[in-house]
Amino acid sequence: MQRIGDEVHLDSDEARGGSTPNILRYVLIVSLILAILAMSAIWIGRALVDRPAQGHPVTAEEHALGG
Repeated sequence: MQRIGDEVHLDSDEARGGSTPNILRYVLIVSLILAILAMSAIWIGRALVDRPAQGHPVTAEEHALGG
């Protein structure tokens, strides 16, 4: 803490009352990676289940009729 006249100047750690650990950064990165993996697994899983049989392309009319 530094006092200049009537003004008090504080460092960021002094103003916060403590230090700032970087754990929040790691939590956000891990959460983002897990969300991307979960969405990719759902997308790939649905693509594998809904794929047409080999040699029989699905036309727009068949898709609209459900099959």
